[in-house]
Amino acid sequence: MFECFKCGLPMEPGKVTVSYLGSSFPVELLKCRQCGLVLITEELALGKMLEVEKTLEDK
Repeated sequence: MFECFKCGLPMEPGKVTVSYLGSSFPVELLKCRQCGLVLITEELALGKMLEVEKTLEDK
């Protein structure tokens, strides 16, 4: 389980909005219920998010 670096509380799944190149996407990611800090894992950043980024740049 991941903990918030700022608050020390457990990160919980929650809805967040990710924006890139003027497009916004509602996604569920781990976030802190107290401060709202969102965790984006290396796997997610180098996998699915990179794939979406390349697709948007090609448009």
